[in-house]
Amino acid sequence: MFMKNRSFLSLVVAVVSCAFTVLCAQTSPSTMKAIVVHEFGGPEVLRYEDTPKPAPKENEMLIRVIAAGVNPVDDGLRSGHYSKYFGPKPPFTPGSDIAGVVEKTGVQITKLKVGDAVYAYLDLDRGGGYAEYALANEKEAALKPNSLTFEEAAATPIVALTAWQALIDTAKLSPGQTVLIHGGSGGVGTFAIQIAKARGAKVLATASTPNQDLLKQLGADVAIDYTKQKFEDVAKDVDVVLDCVGKDTLQRSYGVVKKGGFIVTLVASPDPVELEKHGIHGSDLSVAPNSGELAEITKLIEQKKIKVVVSNALPLTEAAKAQEQAATRHTHGKIVLKVSEASK
Repeated sequence: MFMKNRSFLSLVVAVVSCAFTVLCAQTSPSTMKAIVVHEFGGPEVLRYEDTPKPAPKENEMLIRVIAAGVNPVDDGLRSGHYSKYFGPKPPFTPGSDIAGVVEKTGVQITKLKVGDAVYAYLDLDRGGGYAEYALANEKEAALKPNSLTFEEAAATPIVALTAWQALIDTAKLSPGQTVLIHGGSGGVGTFAIQIAKARGAKVLATASTPNQDLLKQLGADVAIDYTKQKFEDVAKDVDVVLDCVGKDTLQRSYGVVKKGGFIVTLVASPDPVELEKHGIHGSDLSVAPNSGELAEITKLIEQKKIKVVVSNALPLTEAAKAQEQAATRHTHGKIVLKVSEASK
């Protein structure tokens, strides 16, 4: 009798174990859908495929990605343009802007917990945002603003932090000062206008004819149509210039900055000779993840001092199309990828 009961018990345990294994496989798959770059090249190298689901280390959290932001830098990372300086080597999953829900945390994660809705700027050397799941640490992620959709949140971290670090950290923009923002209708520019206004500055911004109304809606005091007028005929003796355009725009900007003023450029390096000639300061900028500053940006968003502009939201399978649009640097606000549904 004992042997029969023991055999029956073993059978029950085996069935339960099998059922548990099947359930775990259904609820926690070991693979995920992601965009993978196997070799540097054009948008055609972006492959939508199954990849291993990442596992968080002690200082990381696993985030179920709802939406991922697309930035011009993604194009350079995919093509290998920046490979000598930074960025992951193939094979890798691109994307450094994400919004989603924390699914699992390492033991060193103390500020965020499972179930939190978050947004994050993933370090450019790692990326991983164009996927159903991504890893982040507490320097990169912050609670998502309640007033934003996941798509709007995914459009925020890199460009908002770039604008913040350029104007506040680098140029030390102060209330009452005047700032000229080149490329005011782009990803960085839309945030820079609003951050500068929240700071109490007077804002002049440039954009093409179709985007003049957007500049005014964002709070620009003076909207300059660069297709119809030279900005240097309008902007004079400004305290700060934020250059998101480069080329001759940077060269022409030195003369509009008052003595002691500051130029921050995102796409080039200031000319030391020109800086000395005009008695001004200048710096280029490499944006860094900063959850504390992201939390400050969240406050401005919740106070309705910043609104997010999303021009297009495409499915993850259309990552190539999204990158092509972002690479033009003529988008209206930001482009995002829809990865999954907000609730599952």
